[in-house]
Amino acid sequence: MRKISIKSILVVLLKILGCIVGTVLIYALLGYLLPFIEISAKDDGEIKEIPIYIYTNGVHTDIVMPVKNDIQDWSAKVPFSDTKSKKTDYHFIGIGWGDKGFYLDTPTWADLKFSTAFKAAFWLSESAMHCSYYQKMTEAEDCKKILISRNQYKKLVNFVDAKFDKDSNGSYQFIPTKAVYGDNDAFYDAKGKYSFLNTCNTWANNALKASGQKAAFWTPSDYGIFLHYK
Repeated sequence: MRKISIKSILVVLLKILGCIVGTVLIYALLGYLLPFIEISAKDDGEIKEIPIYIYTNGVHTDIVMPVKNDIQDWSAKVPFSDTKSKKTDYHFIGIGWGDKGFYLDTPTWADLKFSTAFKAAFWLSESAMHCSYYQKMTEAEDCKKILISRNQYKKLVNFVDAKFDKDSNGSYQFIPTKAVYGDNDAFYDAKGKYSFLNTCNTWANNALKASGQKAAFWTPSDYGIFLHYK
């Protein structure tokens, strides 16, 4: 039997390391460059009368919509009673999709475990919807207002709604947890797998595309979205 030399082992390890480093560098390069390619907004000729917002906490982008209008009543699907506050006077709801492990097990970056990050990056964990109620929205660098038409809003609602897991009655599947961020939010089971190619911000960017709004060609980061809404 042929003996494997230490030199051969080192060569193999260096090749593996080179592939990993190369993949990371290519990902970082594409993650920086591709967001600059803009997908233009599609004007459907209708009056732009419904306000929505894109809102980021510095890492994760939410799509913020009116709690209720004649097109959609989000409070009927995301009950106020699912939040700690139980308040019913909220006017906006922010919804984001992401990795369930990140949402529920990583309240701060200091709590991030390698296992959580690894599973999230490589399609190995479940996903969740994070829903937050707000009484008002204030435009700032981290919060941009967009006016869209009724038809565009219907498309946005359909896109967001389709990402929720539903029971046999069509109801969203609430996740009982103490890992909420405040007294105004709740978590629900979602469809799809999170990965380094399909992040929370990729989903939000796709939501904008689905409703005919400006968006990045592809982006894994919130920067890639807000780049087009300065």
